[in-house]
Amino acid sequence: MALTVNIHATCIRLGHAGAAFGAPPSCGILLIGKSGSGKSDLALRLIAAGAKLVADDRTDLFVRKGKLYATAPARIAGLLEVRGVGILALPHVEQAKVTLVAELSKAPQRLPEQRFFRLPAALRLPSGAAPPVISLRPFEASAPAKLAAAAAAYTQDLYREDSNPI
Repeated sequence: MALTVNIHATCIRLGHAGAAFGAPPSCGILLIGKSGSGKSDLALRLIAAGAKLVADDRTDLFVRKGKLYATAPARIAGLLEVRGVGILALPHVEQAKVTLVAELSKAPQRLPEQRFFRLPAALRLPSGAAPPVISLRPFEASAPAKLAAAAAAYTQDLYREDSNPI
């Protein structure tokens, strides 16, 4: 078994939630942020749109064949905390290749510079293999669509840094 590092994060596999933008269903999206920042809430909205739960609140990361993967610790696999409702057992997938990291923030920049995920020190990826990081407000109505659009942009090479805003 590969070395795993447990972090405070939620992960979903995009599934059908990214279809409108052409994002591959296999995209794993890692949601990072402080406690109460909206990780589980955003995951719930993505699941309602066709995503699958990988892990909620605690996520094990590992590297396989030069790619970053996420899985749930065994004791919480398939469980999602829904504030005001409780802890629910949901259909889930065992793991996902992390293709995008979303840092949940109150004030993301309008046109941010491209950033890449900084892995925990114990894990190593080949140069240039770290997934991109975007920042977004998790409680905006458009947050699930923004994640799906970003996943499509990065996996389909649609992202453009050189465009001039009109």
